[in-house]
Amino acid sequence: MVSFSYTAADEEKSRGVRRMKSLATTLLLAVAVIYALATWAENEGWGPWTGYVAAAAEAGMVGALADWFAVTALFRRPLGLPIPHTAIIPTKKDQLGASLGQFVGENFLSADVVRGRLAALGIGRRLGGWLADPAHADRVTAEASTALRGALTVLRDSDVQAVVGEAITRRAEAVEIAPGLGKTLEKIVSDGAHRRAVDLVCTRAHDWLVTHGDSVMDAVQGGAPGWTPRFVDKRIGERVYKELLRFVTEMRDMPAHPARGAIDRFLTDFAADLQADTDTRARVERLKSDLLARPEVQDIIASAWSSVRNLIIAAAEDDRSQLRLRARASLISLGNRLSTDTRLQTKVEGWAEDAAAYVVTTYRHEITSLITDTVAGWDATQTSKKIEANIGRDLQFIRINGTVVGALAGLLIYTVSHGLGG
Repeated sequence: MVSFSYTAADEEKSRGVRRMKSLATTLLLAVAVIYALATWAENEGWGPWTGYVAAAAEAGMVGALADWFAVTALFRRPLGLPIPHTAIIPTKKDQLGASLGQFVGENFLSADVVRGRLAALGIGRRLGGWLADPAHADRVTAEASTALRGALTVLRDSDVQAVVGEAITRRAEAVEIAPGLGKTLEKIVSDGAHRRAVDLVCTRAHDWLVTHGDSVMDAVQGGAPGWTPRFVDKRIGERVYKELLRFVTEMRDMPAHPARGAIDRFLTDFAADLQADTDTRARVERLKSDLLARPEVQDIIASAWSSVRNLIIAAAEDDRSQLRLRARASLISLGNRLSTDTRLQTKVEGWAEDAAAYVVTTYRHEITSLITDTVAGWDATQTSKKIEANIGRDLQFIRINGTVVGALAGLLIYTVSHGLGG
């Protein structure tokens, strides 16, 4: 059982209840004394008015006692007697909790009630006006950044790296890349974008040959047979170098060079094979699988998470970062749209209503069981004392009102009966 701790406010309320009990009891005693005196005076012949006073006092006592019994029966057994249907709160606590949970479920956690309430609130318009305020957008951005940093800090890098690596690998293995590469290459060749790459290669090759001419001639001479004269090997090396340099120079300077045309035709044919040739596509897929299986590639994929994580954390911590500035601007823009666009407001409100209706209809039992189980876990005596401390003062007014109303009713009945009786 769960016991309640009484606060200073509870103690003050309890003192107020005790004062009202004393007042109600004093009033009961007062009408009892009045009844006794009026009855004595009537017997002594003081006049007919004493009967009216005695009737009013008698009815006041009845009303006071009846209401005392009713109020007391809520919290305890009157005079300690085992009267049925008394001490209602301590003995019926669990049933009251179940009834309260059922009442809340039927009248508050229904889809129609939730939808009607949310529709009356105008969530879309209110949310838009709130987000359009730059101060509120700053607050949301700051809170989201804090939550993002916390989530990234809690996540273990090894777990995320494994998931990211597996997801990328699985996605890459599931998609055939050859047709896409073929279309891309075909587009590049048709636009002539590859010519810049050929220009760059020719230029770098020419510069390298100019700088490393001796190395080229030495390589040619080193590959010559041992029985040829050295001056012959040298002449051959020089000739090969000059022809190679002339060829590269012409390719660099002549856009219509036959070798460039051959490269264009090769790339065009290769782009077509990537899209239509079964063998070429199969070789590309095998190459892709071999590359993905290499440990170096897997390490690169796994380490990508660390780089992304560090970038996100740094951007989230810097209130002037592009990430936070863009997020803030997006929130303000969204707020302005929500404030003026009725169609967008309707969409947002529909999403909110659908989400709330789903929650209350799906988890209604879990929500109401929270009420039922919580009440069932309360200590019966302590629960009764807690409730009495909070509402007992108002209940004592019932006793006072019962005394007054009873006296007036008794006086009226006595007056009418005497009037009818002559």
